[in-house]
Amino acid sequence: MPGPAGSGQSAGPSGAAAGEGPGTGTGPGPASAAGPGVTAGTDAVRRPRTGARTVPRTRKARLRVAKTDPWSVMKVSFLLSIALGVCTIVAVSVLWMVMNAMGVFSAIGGTLSQATESGEGGFDLESFMSLPRVLLFTSVIAVIDVVLATALATLGAFIYNISAGFVGGVEVTLAEDE
Repeated sequence: MPGPAGSGQSAGPSGAAAGEGPGTGTGPGPASAAGPGVTAGTDAVRRPRTGARTVPRTRKARLRVAKTDPWSVMKVSFLLSIALGVCTIVAVSVLWMVMNAMGVFSAIGGTLSQATESGEGGFDLESFMSLPRVLLFTSVIAVIDVVLATALATLGAFIYNISAGFVGGVEVTLAEDE
């Protein structure tokens, strides 16, 4: 029986298409019983080695960020701002302890007290720059930073959504290795 027009294949007596029957090494038959990779005939299909390594193909997709959810931007920016505030407080406390251990506050305090000395004494830098006072000031700055960063990020999400409506958004190309 002839195959579809223009296909160039014909079915044999068993109904199998050309290249799938005995003697090709791809189906059950005497040629495949001889062992893997052994084929009989000149129209044999060559099989790839099982240990052969193929070159990985990279799939790419171009996507567009058309809209950002302001609520999710606010939540993420709030958490990141809190983490930044905690890091700031820890860094300031470590820096204060190192500077106190090096004697920076006592040296500068001695110089300031001599320069500003009057009848009742001079300015005491060590009591003014105590650790609790420095950490209180740093905590106030960190809280203000959390509020401002969260508000600015949320406002930025609204502005991005408005501008993405005009220009289409930001295009991102993602790649996946197989």
